[in-house]
Amino acid sequence: MTARRDIEAITERIRQRSKAGREAYLGRIAEASGRAANRAVLSCGNLAHGFAVCSPSEKVALGGDRVPNLGIITSYNDMLSAHQPFETFPALIKDAAREAGGIAQVAGGVPAMCDGVTQGQPGMELSLFSRDVIAMAAAIGLSHNMFDAAVFLGVCDKIVPGLVIAALTFGHLPAVFIPAGPMTSGLPNDEKAKIRQLYAEGKAGRAELLEAESKSYHGPGTCTFYGTANSNQMLMEIMGLHTPGASFVNPGTPLRDALTREAAKRALAITALGNAYTPVGRMIDERSIVNGVVGLHATGGSTNHTIHLIAMAAAAGIALTWQDISDLSEAVPLLARVYPNGLADVNHFHAAGGLGFLIRELLDEGILHEDVQTVWGEGLRPYAVEARLGADGSVVREASPLTSGDEKVLAPFKKAFQPTGGLKVLAGNLGHAVIKTSAVKPERRVIEAPAKVFDSQQGLNDAFKAGTLTGDFVAVIRFQGPKANGMPELHKLTTVLGILQDRDQRVALVTDGRMSGASGKVPAAIHVTPEAVEDGPIARIHDGDIIRLDADAGTLEVLVPGTEFALRRTADADLVGNEFGFGRELFAGFRQLVGRADHGAAAFANA
Repeated sequence: MTARRDIEAITERIRQRSKAGREAYLGRIAEASGRAANRAVLSCGNLAHGFAVCSPSEKVALGGDRVPNLGIITSYNDMLSAHQPFETFPALIKDAAREAGGIAQVAGGVPAMCDGVTQGQPGMELSLFSRDVIAMAAAIGLSHNMFDAAVFLGVCDKIVPGLVIAALTFGHLPAVFIPAGPMTSGLPNDEKAKIRQLYAEGKAGRAELLEAESKSYHGPGTCTFYGTANSNQMLMEIMGLHTPGASFVNPGTPLRDALTREAAKRALAITALGNAYTPVGRMIDERSIVNGVVGLHATGGSTNHTIHLIAMAAAAGIALTWQDISDLSEAVPLLARVYPNGLADVNHFHAAGGLGFLIRELLDEGILHEDVQTVWGEGLRPYAVEARLGADGSVVREASPLTSGDEKVLAPFKKAFQPTGGLKVLAGNLGHAVIKTSAVKPERRVIEAPAKVFDSQQGLNDAFKAGTLTGDFVAVIRFQGPKANGMPELHKLTTVLGILQDRDQRVALVTDGRMSGASGKVPAAIHVTPEAVEDGPIARIHDGDIIRLDADAGTLEVLVPGTEFALRRTADADLVGNEFGFGRELFAGFRQLVGRADHGAAAFANA
């Protein structure tokens, strides 16, 4: 009961803090809804351009606003495994729309970049900013004012948050998110990680490493570890933006196709032309956002969502803070162990009962808000199900199992892996930071050691190769924040620091950069705010300063006398090399406009 009261209290404080912004946002939605039906306000020339390639019967229907028109925003490309399955989705959606008496058109495409391809490369410095580009690109697609609802095809790291921001910006339209699903299981993630470590130590060659990576990432679908991409899918379902049970069904299966068709029909059913009008901006409220944070904690999800959820909430006029996220962590137990928090992958999680089981467990304990609106209707309880393929090829749903199929992967509430969530906010004289604790052993959660300071991840990697990273230490990697260089993920540090920890060194990481949902067994205080380039305290750390990272107490301190530390000059870094090449010169304006990580790191003018 205490946890339930805490959830309610945090939700209420978010509601009160957001009152003015939320009321203004809802007023804009109401005004936009009043201008619908959309095509009625278009001139004949406007409309002729909008339906030029439609059939004669579709032109008649669209000209009279007699049938709903569904806009498709797609992140399809055929280089990336997670998005390649979307190639066939528009045809399925259009066919389903015709069956339902509606029409569907591809309204626009958005870019989809892969952090897995760009890790450690210059292109990674565009990754976080791509979220805002995606939001803007989707807005351009929907700006034609031709649509009564929209479906969003996206999966991975920045794509889904960008699409959510766009959907909420067009909050008067119903919005249904349609996933592609995870790839089938390949080489186990822990075996892949071992080969990475051997390669870093010079004990395995590039051919062996490439073979292991290729066996892990081997076909269509999302990578199977529980990083940002799969955290996205969890969020969309627990926030009610997916149809029930849709998140973790593999691509290229009859059930996946049936779920896609069903989602299209549902989007058409909830337009203003029917009796179940569900504008997404009203549907997503403070309770929905809190449910998303609860799901993130209960599953040990991606640290990236401590940034994205704030930006997503802001698009709906809701002011979410890191403190809210941290306080919710104290009220939510960890119920899932999926790599890097365990050995299982998302297919194992799904087979053990998946989101349906987890949602029911949390609902039964009052940890989730049940009284929310979803694309499926009233209440979250209908999501405590498993989706299956019926005899006629349609989707049928069964109640989620009462017992977990594997309690080492998915625990019932009363057997939680730990009493608190997998993410925590740290505070101290270095500012604020985020840490993912779910994969860090309890004995590693408090580290006090001298600092080794670097201005790039390459600097640390070079020191590792030179054999100078000896003894206990806290690696400080600074000038990696959004204003400095776009806040790239520093995932390649995971392998190096993991090797040193396995050698019984006590090590930790402190950085104003990101580490993603793949953050692993090494304690890492990430997203340090203010960042170094804004004269944050991290820019005043010297080699040898003692740093204390205490994930249990939630503190991050440099143990230097306050007066001495305050009088130090902040370090400078030469960032010219981060300003050009691989398109980085095109994002100079983004680096100037971007807000702080704890404010959502948005590059919009009102960030």
